[in-house]
Amino acid sequence: MLRTQSVLSTSIEDRSMKWLGLLGLVALSECMVIIPLRQMKTMRETLRERHLLTNFSEEHPYNLSQKAANDQNIIYHHPLRSYKDFSYIGNINIGTPPQEFQVLFDTGSSSLWVPSIYCQSSSCYKHNSFVPCNSSTFKATNKIFNTNYTATSIKGYLVYDTVRIGNLVSVAQPFGLSLKEFGFDDVPFDGILGLGYPRRTITGANPIFDNLWKQGVISEPVFAFYLSSQKENGSVVMFGGVNRAYYKGELNWVPVSQVGSWHINIDSISMNGTVVACKRGCQALLDTGTAFLRGPRGSVSKIQKLIHARPIDREHVVSCQAIGTLPPAVFTINGIDYPVPAQAYIQSLSGYCFSNFLVRPQRVNESETWILGEVFLRLYFSVFDRGNNRIGLAPAV
Repeated sequence: MLRTQSVLSTSIEDRSMKWLGLLGLVALSECMVIIPLRQMKTMRETLRERHLLTNFSEEHPYNLSQKAANDQNIIYHHPLRSYKDFSYIGNINIGTPPQEFQVLFDTGSSSLWVPSIYCQSSSCYKHNSFVPCNSSTFKATNKIFNTNYTATSIKGYLVYDTVRIGNLVSVAQPFGLSLKEFGFDDVPFDGILGLGYPRRTITGANPIFDNLWKQGVISEPVFAFYLSSQKENGSVVMFGGVNRAYYKGELNWVPVSQVGSWHINIDSISMNGTVVACKRGCQALLDTGTAFLRGPRGSVSKIQKLIHARPIDREHVVSCQAIGTLPPAVFTINGIDYPVPAQAYIQSLSGYCFSNFLVRPQRVNESETWILGEVFLRLYFSVFDRGNNRIGLAPAV
């Protein structure tokens, strides 16, 4: 598990409360936007390179309008950047004048947060921090903001300001300013932009996607991801529709199984024609904030044995020469097979080959649930349709 970082002292918290107490544009875009992303190195890879991995624990049919589906002028494309492997991030701006941040676009969470200039956790010194007094549109509150992830968390305050994703503008957008951060020292991004459904964890903190739709900035309540594995640049997240240039064939639509999160039903997971997991059906979360394929311990252990993966320092290593002989893992979803070849579920690094199947912690009596992260999403273009509570999948180009 990531070692937690130092917390703020009482004096820092008191000073932050005083700051919050003292602090007392509408620019509509064209209807659809595509935003480039960058691919960045994961904490797992960074720790592996530093030989610290033993301390890290893994933690009715509906059609988009023809205009929204085909006209790139009304789709906002936002670039995402990559760094060596996994973790796709993009730039956003907060405040007036804008302050720039690199954020992880995450379908597995709902909140937007960035570090505060008042944060004194060690990770905050390594990332860009928001300076409230430099923004004329900033509004403070006295509401506490807490967000927990698998092995990390942040604590801070809920605030409001103008947020820009490219030329998409959300006015008076609620977001979190961190005053304490745990486990974010080695991440390549400043904060996280959640694209999950609204959650009732923070009063009034409507996710930015919901506000873009409510304020009429995007023409359809839809966003989509194309995650490229070929180079650092080329990945995008798009808002307001889909661009057919990024996928082959037709989108296959899968209803979400739990309205309120991006979970879907999986029929089975098979290898070599034999079901190896999810024998009676199971759940899966499509999560752009997770790099790997995560499942229950028993199912993952069975798969590791089938691919002859040997445990070494909490990792599973396979022979690099054997990759060409290993079978694909086939995820059958809504009656359609989505194969993931060995070249995708095996990661080569520093002369070793590691399995990208990882164990996810499960609660007592929880049904079998998987997380399909970027290993899966690089292969399949994904459309997240809030208007109809469904996800569209098609082979990526």
